Amino acid sequence: MNGRPISGASVGARTHRSKGVLALLGVLLLAVTACGGGGSSDQGSGSGDGKGKGSSGTADTKVSQAVVTIAPKDGAADVKTSGALKVTAAKGKLTEVAVEDTKGNAVKGSITDGGATWTPSTHLAAATKYKVHAVAKDSSGREAAEEAAFTTLTPKNTFVGIYTPEDGSKVGVGMPFSIHFTRGITHPDDVKKAITFKTEPAVDVEGHWFGNDRLDFRPENYWQAGTKVTVTFDLDGVEGRPGVYGKQARTVKFTIGRSQVSTVDAKTHKMVVRRDGKVLKTIPITTGKPGYETWNGQMVISERLKVTRMNGETVGYGGEYDIKDVPHAQRLTNSGTFIHGNYWGGGAFGNFNASHGCVGLRDVRGGYDGKVPAAWFFDNSMIGDVVVVKHSHDKTVAPDNGLNGWNMSWSDWIK
Repeated sequence: MNGRPISGASVGARTHRSKGVLALLGVLLLAVTACGGGGSSDQGSGSGDGKGKGSSGTADTKVSQAVVTIAPKDGAADVKTSGALKVTAAKGKLTEVAVEDTKGNAVKGSITDGGATWTPSTHLAAATKYKVHAVAKDSSGREAAEEAAFTTLTPKNTFVGIYTPEDGSKVGVGMPFSIHFTRGITHPDDVKKAITFKTEPAVDVEGHWFGNDRLDFRPENYWQAGTKVTVTFDLDGVEGRPGVYGKQARTVKFTIGRSQVSTVDAKTHKMVVRRDGKVLKTIPITTGKPGYETWNGQMVISERLKVTRMNGETVGYGGEYDIKDVPHAQRLTNSGTFIHGNYWGGGAFGNFNASHGCVGLRDVRGGYDGKVPAAWFFDNSMIGDVVVVKHSHDKTVAPDNGLNGWNMSWSDWIK
């Protein structure tokens, strides 16, 4: 063997020095750990087994005790649009519930019963897929979540509401928003709730049912001139009667024009036209003769015709008259009352009552003269203007005979 042999003493000395260095390093490491404040709880300590346990040996994270239940179940189909959706929490409280359709439209709802229940505040749309996400916390603040998706039913029978005034129109201060439904409604509260109003300036607007297929809305008093009205139909999915569902989801806007209220006095044979509260014109008129008296009350212009045919047979008067060219006609009732031009009345205007129930204004045959009273009144009127008749020997017009709900007291209207 080449080289110098290693003595036993030399080997022992090295070994002793190595142990001394290791001991010193151990003391230094211990000191660094003590001064450094230790690692985070996520790093682990104590057992150091890498399983996320603390010094107590128990797990930092436990499964939440809260249990979230969504009805209907995930994947359900043909779900009813009302009464089927409900989210509940047991052993915890709901903190978040989000429901939306595939277009991102959210369904409003509220958490009640101290966090135990969430229910929607409105019905769901028909033939629509919805997703539900719900979160609840247990008493220790640990969260549990559930999700579900379902699809609502596709109706076999539907209804719609045919309304007036039209979208984008300008109307007089007496114009109600009137809806005729294509099917008789047996769940009136659900249908009325689905039709909402927004007005500028704000005013309370309430609905009243006439029978089971007509719903009119109006404020307590005539609209304020210039009011902007927005009506929202949310009828899609509303069960109007058993097995019959609405299918309208749209918005209608209209504006109230200037205020015009005209008062017809059947005794003095005059009509006073007031625009924004000021007298605009006084016009001689004629109303219904004895046996054919004109209705009393507040009537709203619902239709305007430059010329129309008036036949007594259509209103139960047999063949008493059939005039094919009545000019400047404006409808006041469904039963056939008009305020219109009259070229055959002779000297009746301003002197005596000679009509079959209508309000007549002097006119010329063909309606070509724009200066005669009937033409002037027609040109200065609009749908929704009010015509009030007083001192006639007939009763007050029925509120549902035309757009004439103003003849019903507010207390009766909102019953």
